[in-house]
Amino acid sequence: MNFLAHIYLSYNQENILIGNFIADAIKGNKYKNYPSEIQQGILLHRAIDYFTDQHPNVRKSKRRLHKRYGHYNGVIIDIFYDHFLAKNWHNYSKVELPAYVENVYSILEKNRNTLPDQVQKMLTSMIKYNWLVNYASLEGIEQVLIGMNNRTNGISNMNRAIEDLKINYIKFEKDFIPFFEELIQFSDNKTLTLTTL
Repeated sequence: MNFLAHIYLSYNQENILIGNFIADAIKGNKYKNYPSEIQQGILLHRAIDYFTDQHPNVRKSKRRLHKRYGHYNGVIIDIFYDHFLAKNWHNYSKVELPAYVENVYSILEKNRNTLPDQVQKMLTSMIKYNWLVNYASLEGIEQVLIGMNNRTNGISNMNRAIEDLKINYIKFEKDFIPFFEELIQFSDNKTLTLTTL
């Protein structure tokens, strides 16, 4: 899953949210250098990624993509699924997406010094261009995909993935909805396990 889903699945627990947000930048056992709740967030992030990668709906979504993306297909589906989460936000939260995201940005800014350097740089862009809110529109997703393609020096072809999303839009959304319900339940259980160790 991508940023919005990982943040949402942290359930407003500030340190777990921070850990979940920085997890991709923390390799191996380096998570042990952080306070226990941030460690829990990092481990939750890893568990969410594993659950996601193994899920049949996610695998089905990956097969819907053009072959040109190669091993980037997982990243593309993560971005697509964040789009469907943002678009259907009212089904998952009573707080409107812009207000929710503003609070998240505030938490991350307040804890900026805890974030690894590369995550701090990314956060600056995230806030400047309001990625999390813009996920809700096709135009916003297209800009994210263009940005990701630029970061891979054009190797990923991710800028073209908006075409795949439009062609199979309803099918991707049908893959996402039941998957995300299962992921919420999985994350609830995993968070409970991690926080009671």
